[in-house]
Amino acid sequence: MIRGVFPPIATPFGSDGSLDKAALAENIRRWNLTGLSGYVVAGSNGESVLLEDQEVCEAVSTVRANAVAGQLVIAGVGRQSTRATISLTRAAAAAGAQVALVMNPSFFSVETTPEALYRHYAAVADASPIPVMVYNVPKFTHLNMAGATVARIATHGNIVGVKDSAGDIPQICDLVRLCPPGFDILMGNGPAFLSGLQLGAAGGILALANVAPRECVQIYQHAVAGEFEAARDIHLRLIPVGKAVTSRWGVPGLKVALELLGYAAGVPRLPLLPADDGVRVEMRSLLVEAGLLN
Repeated sequence: MIRGVFPPIATPFGSDGSLDKAALAENIRRWNLTGLSGYVVAGSNGESVLLEDQEVCEAVSTVRANAVAGQLVIAGVGRQSTRATISLTRAAAAAGAQVALVMNPSFFSVETTPEALYRHYAAVADASPIPVMVYNVPKFTHLNMAGATVARIATHGNIVGVKDSAGDIPQICDLVRLCPPGFDILMGNGPAFLSGLQLGAAGGILALANVAPRECVQIYQHAVAGEFEAARDIHLRLIPVGKAVTSRWGVPGLKVALELLGYAAGVPRLPLLPADDGVRVEMRSLLVEAGLLN
């Protein structure tokens, strides 16, 4: 069901700090030309935890209205309580989301046991009118979901896949080995993308696909065709940019890269601070070296 490359799109804000729906629509229309399989709205790189529920729904509606036929619109709906997650899931579905991406709750990390995670996801999936994906991103949650935990959650009939951003290849092996057939594994870590595809992952939800969508799609297409040398050449060329828009400079760096490439991004929402001029200069150099910017 969930195949190919999806960018967790950056959320553009206007000068007054509000959601810029016109800019978002223009970004989508431009990305539509690159072969992407769809979009993730309100993911981590979309500043999901800084968005109000109504803004998530408005962004979903805007993306759905401007995506082309066949593209999948996935909404990040994870909240700290099961109740709040169910509420946003239903609202996002009504706004046009076709899949709900649920980042695991983590504030009470010690008490968030595998059993608690299973019950949380089962309750959300029971109440959701659309299919649900698990989202494991220990960089932000400081709680890693083991392959065995995800495999148990995957037995629920309305839970269809996982985005794993841990970047741990042995863990991807566990997911491929333990999860049931038809449960889609999406790579959420750029440097691990190609390795995951070689192991059987169904695609990627990659911050890098915001700024190098065609190239990420080419990696996926080459890998599916068994052309791993061609995929590797592109993959290695993009790694410095992938790191720059994630682990090095995060959302502020991603927004700088997008602006340099002509997309609308705006500044991050507080408490995130805009990237400084030094980051802008170095980001431009990285984009040029990767062949993404003249």
